[in-house]
Amino acid sequence: MEERVLKILEEINEDIITYDGENMYDEGVISSIDVIEIISELENEFDIEIDAMYADEEYFANKESIIELVKKLTA
Repeated sequence: MEERVLKILEEINEDIITYDGENMYDEGVISSIDVIEIISELENEFDIEIDAMYADEEYFANKESIIELVKKLTA
């Protein structure tokens, strides 16, 4: 599952994969448009619905937080 998430993230913005900071949204690594695209791709790939409340910096701070969100929603 993690590999599938990482592949999606890399296809959208390869900087996500190498980013090792605390908040890639605040640091300008990703944009709100990237977040929308990530959400759409994850929903399609994992047949899940990501509620608007998850479209927040907390859940998209780095690749690890995105993976944890997918784990939570697919459990």
